[in-house]
Amino acid sequence: MNKNSNLSRAKKTKNNEFYTMYEDIEKELQYYKDHLRNKVVYCNCDMEESNFYKYFRNNFEVLGLKGLLRSSLADGIPFQSDRGIELLKQADIVVTNPPFSLFREFINVLMTYEKKFLVIGNQNAITYKDVFKHIKDDKIWLGVNKPNKFEIPYEPTQANAKLLSNGNHLVQVSGVIWFTNLTHNKRNEELILYKTFNETDYPKYDNYDAINVNKVKDIPMDYDGIMGVPVTFLNNWNPEQFEIVGLGNSRHNFTPSKLYNNDDVVLKYKGAILNDVLNFSTITKPSKAAYHKLTNGRYIWAPYARILIKNK
Repeated sequence: MNKNSNLSRAKKTKNNEFYTMYEDIEKELQYYKDHLRNKVVYCNCDMEESNFYKYFRNNFEVLGLKGLLRSSLADGIPFQSDRGIELLKQADIVVTNPPFSLFREFINVLMTYEKKFLVIGNQNAITYKDVFKHIKDDKIWLGVNKPNKFEIPYEPTQANAKLLSNGNHLVQVSGVIWFTNLTHNKRNEELILYKTFNETDYPKYDNYDAINVNKVKDIPMDYDGIMGVPVTFLNNWNPEQFEIVGLGNSRHNFTPSKLYNNDDVVLKYKGAILNDVLNFSTITKPSKAAYHKLTNGRYIWAPYARILIKNK
């Protein structure tokens, strides 16, 4: 890929750029100082004015870094290009905020070359096939904090955006988290459970042998079977306390025990169905609840995603 093509691609993906705030980088990096000492850090989605690059440049000696590398699409060096891979091979740890639309590909590159990393992504990436398989295998987990303010170099859609003196806008973005394979103290904290199981508060799914748990704080301490919990569970996941079995309501990693052919059944069980959406019967557009439009003009209803876990 030549430099002109890369710059053209950079322009097209400009609306995918969310510049991380310096204070959010400081706040998260404090948990990984032991990992950084005598290491080469690579910010592979960062221009020279990036706060990631500024942070490591400003704290190079304090952190005891061995080296600092940087590249970006604007330089004509995509992270997956030959030059990007060449730089990656020289690095020990990658720390950056990659384009959200390329997150799957970005994680695949890091895992292929067995790199340590601390990167920002959308919470929805938890349910991506290429990401969740590593989470399930305890090769990727979440960081500590949740950054929610970013600078963007284009006209925002958010009503609460603030115009900055440099022409960028400051916006609030929910559902953004850190992904990493670096250990931190928060990961070893045990989730205190105090609820006990009963069939009324914890209904079983109609098409999978597991109970539904609506809130992480309500996980029962005395249930030995499989439980479906919100994806926010990963913020509290201690691998010594819980085993991740799979991901429900996904096209991957999950096979339901029952398929549906009756439209009424699909709508009736809403919150108590755990299902791969490809196996739902197609229905006419429902009046409420989330739905997906199919290419044949029909609609399919799907409940919220659930991570399947067991107490250890």
